[in-house]
Amino acid sequence: MVKVNIKNTSPFPLPSYASEGSAGCDLRANITEDVVIPSFESRLIPTGIYIALPDGYEAQIRSRSGLTLRHGIVVANGIGTIDSDYRGEIKVILYNQSKTDYTVTPGERISQMVIARYEKADFTEVTDLDETDRGEGGFGHSGKK
Repeated sequence: MVKVNIKNTSPFPLPSYASEGSAGCDLRANITEDVVIPSFESRLIPTGIYIALPDGYEAQIRSRSGLTLRHGIVVANGIGTIDSDYRGEIKVILYNQSKTDYTVTPGERISQMVIARYEKADFTEVTDLDETDRGEGGFGHSGKK
């Protein structure tokens, strides 16, 4: 388990894990009144959460599966990254991919945060790469079955 210092300026609980095996903890909307996300639009939602991650770690901000399935609400940039040297408030860009407006309410769980270790690359420029069986086979190269 990694130690993460956290500051909560919201009146809502700290992020928490729903179960023993949960990889992500829920972030809540730190708003004082409802925010409507119109169909096919996005809104920046504050959380009131600030964190200090150790070097070599990031926080990944991900969609909540229930919000996506039931309401079409996703984290707009797929997965947001909070870097270890960022000290500002975590804010979440939510996008409404449904045909119906969605209302975010104060304290609502709006996304998940996953703390992940990462490696930095030491890039070495070359003129050729090693050969593999796959080669340049890209999207759908392995077929449907």
